[in-house]
Amino acid sequence: MESPKTVRVVEPMWMDKALSYPAYLQLIESLLAEGKTTGPNQSEAFIHYTQLNSQRMHRVEKTVQLLPEAREKILAIDQPQTWLILTEGWCGDASQILPVVRALADLNPKIALKVLLRDENLELMDRYLTNGTSRSIPKIIGVDPATGKELFNWGPRPTALQEMFEGMRSEGLAFDVMKEELQRWYNKDKGVAIQKELVALTYNHPI
Repeated sequence: MESPKTVRVVEPMWMDKALSYPAYLQLIESLLAEGKTTGPNQSEAFIHYTQLNSQRMHRVEKTVQLLPEAREKILAIDQPQTWLILTEGWCGDASQILPVVRALADLNPKIALKVLLRDENLELMDRYLTNGTSRSIPKIIGVDPATGKELFNWGPRPTALQEMFEGMRSEGLAFDVMKEELQRWYNKDKGVAIQKELVALTYNHPI
């Protein structure tokens, strides 16, 4: 949820390793068919989360409604951008966020959407720690494909929800309780906050 204070560069090697959005979805489905998920944690819980997230992503893809002002600003982008997303299949926040980001990116052919698995790319992830300590995902990095320079970065959640999460964590709420509250917030918001914040960063002014 910040614009870079100093110019950072995302090297070509990360782009070369990244998947297209459809390829990422296919990877998730292939792993689930084998009773697996992404990343080193292959617990039943993480596989279960991945299955739920897959269903949720398909639902959000069908129901997301883009704001007219967000659509207008994304369509007006006239310079190529790559939106690189660090994530994992078991991430509940990503299941709500990625379909909205994909819908925005699909509006403009100058925007390329790429996905990297966090746990296979920790060197890059560690440049984008939340509060300087946490490998929270998803993390979206806007990149100038000609130079590799970072244009913006966003994540892991809309500002209001991140503040709510940190408050719940400070109160010591159980993880499952926090997870339910987060999903309830996303279902109520319907992708509006994600659109507003991402488009504002893309243009560096609010909508």
